[in-house]
Amino acid sequence: MLNAQLKVEEAAEVVSTPTAGVPSLEFKGVTKSYGTGAQRTVVLDNINLQIREGEFVAIVGFSGSGKSTLISLIAGLQQADAGAVLRNGEPITGPGPDRGVVFQNYSLMPWMTVRQNVALSVDQAFQHVSKEERNARVEKYIDMVNLTPAMDKRPSELSGGMRQRVSVARALAASPDILLLDEPLSALDALTRSKLQDEIIRIWSQEKKTVVLITNDVDEGIIMADRIIPLNPGPNATLGPEFVVTLPRPRDRAAINHSPEFKRIRREVTQYLMKVGAEKNAAVEAKVVSLPSVLPNTSREHSEAMSQKTGNNVAPNVERYVDFSRVSKIYPSRKGPIKVVDDFELKIRKGEFISVIGHSGCGKSTVLSMMAGLNDISEGVIVLDGREVEAAGPDRGIVFQAPSLVPWLSAHENVSLGVEQVYPHASKQERKDIIENYLSRVGLADVWNKKASELSNGMKQRVGIARAFALSPKMLLLDEPFGMLDSLTRWDLQEVLMEVWTRTKVTAMMVTHDVDEAILLADRVVMMTNGPNARVGKILEINLPRPRTRKMLLEHPDYYDLREQLLTFLAECDHG
Repeated sequence: MLNAQLKVEEAAEVVSTPTAGVPSLEFKGVTKSYGTGAQRTVVLDNINLQIREGEFVAIVGFSGSGKSTLISLIAGLQQADAGAVLRNGEPITGPGPDRGVVFQNYSLMPWMTVRQNVALSVDQAFQHVSKEERNARVEKYIDMVNLTPAMDKRPSELSGGMRQRVSVARALAASPDILLLDEPLSALDALTRSKLQDEIIRIWSQEKKTVVLITNDVDEGIIMADRIIPLNPGPNATLGPEFVVTLPRPRDRAAINHSPEFKRIRREVTQYLMKVGAEKNAAVEAKVVSLPSVLPNTSREHSEAMSQKTGNNVAPNVERYVDFSRVSKIYPSRKGPIKVVDDFELKIRKGEFISVIGHSGCGKSTVLSMMAGLNDISEGVIVLDGREVEAAGPDRGIVFQAPSLVPWLSAHENVSLGVEQVYPHASKQERKDIIENYLSRVGLADVWNKKASELSNGMKQRVGIARAFALSPKMLLLDEPFGMLDSLTRWDLQEVLMEVWTRTKVTAMMVTHDVDEAILLADRVVMMTNGPNARVGKILEINLPRPRTRKMLLEHPDYYDLREQLLTFLAECDHG
């Protein structure tokens, strides 16, 4: 029987058509909560959903809305408090080999090779098959995710994208009828993410699986799924209206950028999610504390006020406020020096917002870290407001992808660390007002006394943004600050960033993998070529009116043309 099943799988080459009758998966009035008594929180409330055999469904929603709980209920890792989760009409009472799960964080055995990690599931699911047949199955699925050359490598020798491919291969090798994908690609760069998306679609079409994808990316849902279903914010999360993706398959990323149907679906899903997000934010909108007029000791105005008697004041060069002049970064290696960044040239105007985009490994973060003074410059020079950058300093505010907060300090105390340094001449009340102004600006007025360890990732990132702006820096540096967040939290924080930047007009430089984020925020987008020897490839002027909103972006006639220019450049770099 198992041999026959293997032959059937080998022959399957076309996408299955969802069948009528009993759904492959069904949620009937499902409610799930955590805690007891006064501490009980209802995460999912009266969830009703049917998924047909062979269908590809994407669930999108906010962080903390219960998306992963939904997956855990299907996988049988948790049980509902009320209602039923059904598989072919029968209640799911526990885990089973008919359901394969790929989580956001790949849980591979670090001491085992790729082959051995995949063999774990094969040996468990096909115990009565010969060793030769099990080995053939392992190699088949490793080849399916294009990892045959790395078959004998350990996870520590693989990139994040390759490790996630191993997780996908391991899940598929057990031949589950249903594949559950819990944000498996969210931590990957755009290029790796798109390649894995294509591989998952290819495997789905060959293997005739039913797939449930949890994703934080609307575009990912449109590229991959038959239906997109929003999960509204929790607690008491409910399902929103479904959006049927009517685009024909296969779906080419470059081609659908011109498709009116793609634009319609994208607009409708995005507008629904923005509406839900706006309602959520309105319910917790905080009162903003007034900002005192005191200047930081890093500002040119403060320096001029302190040295008026010398008569040596020099006006800033507004057009070349930041000047990267033939900047290179060289790292040693066993084979000799490697020039990661080569002859990087860029002039930034005072108050300008620059986005830097490119594939992983092209040196974007290296350029940013040299600007921050955290990484030595091998060749060339960087000048900020007439002074050469030689070391880190409070005149540059930095927000990293992973929020670097002191976990045992409160949100207020974390912001205070920087404020105390740049406002030593201010009164205690003025410093307090500065801290609370920025915390309230990012929507944290009600939790400023909570320790960083008690905050969600989105809240931690808000603290990081508040801390950076509270320094009133000459230069704001943002290294993929929203890369680890779900789409809705990311959109929310982009709005916060735009609002505070519009008011302060601080000069800003942001590294991102997100084409839409780059267009939304920037005056210019700097496109970097692939590394090593990466440099500025092209610079795209974003002549869209400010203030900008995501809704305006989707409706502006130039938006999709700008988007295509960036996507085309990235595609050309990929092929190069």
